Amino acid sequence: MHGESIKISGKIGIRNEIMNLIKKPKLFAYWLITFGLVFFLLLVFVYISKNRNWPTGFSFVNSLLKNQKETFAEEFGKKIRKIEEAGKKSESSDKNWWVNSGGWMEISRGTGKTIEGNLSSSDKWFTRYKKNNPEDTDNGLHPQNIFRLVTRRKWQNFRQQVFFKIKNVNLSASDNRNESNGVLLFNRYQDGDDLYYAGLRVDGYAVIKKKISGDYHTLSSKRVFSGGYDHDSNPNLLPVGKWMGIRTVVQTKKNGDVEISLFWKKKRSSKKWKLAVRCTDKGQKGNKITDPGYGGIRTDFMDVEFDKYRISEL
Repeated sequence: MHGESIKISGKIGIRNEIMNLIKKPKLFAYWLITFGLVFFLLLVFVYISKNRNWPTGFSFVNSLLKNQKETFAEEFGKKIRKIEEAGKKSESSDKNWWVNSGGWMEISRGTGKTIEGNLSSSDKWFTRYKKNNPEDTDNGLHPQNIFRLVTRRKWQNFRQQVFFKIKNVNLSASDNRNESNGVLLFNRYQDGDDLYYAGLRVDGYAVIKKKISGDYHTLSSKRVFSGGYDHDSNPNLLPVGKWMGIRTVVQTKKNGDVEISLFWKKKRSSKKWKLAVRCTDKGQKGNKITDPGYGGIRTDFMDVEFDKYRISEL
């Protein structure tokens, strides 16, 4: 009985407080506005979480947040979906990615994937590549031979990484299948002819390159896998069927030079990233690329699976 009386008196006390509050219009209005504002901010927060941007009418807030450091992390969900190749970035069906070449990227079971194996002759990309680029795609069977995945957001100074597993190497008769092929990250991508890229090549080298007006220039390279590359008898020194990681760090220094670093993990379980190569672009071999550009992934003449892509501002 004693416990029940406490509960009853508690309820009466709360009711009396509410009644007293109602009897004081100014105080009641204050609390009503406060709760309304909190509820409104909660709705705005939910909107931002889903859209990564403030709603229309708050452009001034967007401008204030432009200098805030941002991160994009692609976890590759379990829901099966395809991001189809598109002729323009603006035509991509995905808000974060543009498949520039390679037919499509499939997302399923927590990873991203290039096309794997032979493409069906009934597939539209088989027909298109057989007609437009039969040499590099084995008459349309392997559009993934020239897979190019580009972010839809530009980045200035950033850290970018991805884990990947080579499923198969396609021994195409194309003249473009050579020692320079591999798994690489795009950096400050302006367009297909102007960018930095860095990664691991099938000849066992880690490399950083600059492409200016369509011409490639090696800025730094170092052997990280032993063995002798041979186009026919030993066409790939990179592990097949094992997860590895690559990471690039790109930043413009105070003097205007661009420093590019490539790190890697031979095993996904490795605790630390190991520096493979680093270089400073002082304008040698073509102009420095200092404008913000897109990130992304390039693979050549292989079927590849991706996981844990991440890019973040420094």
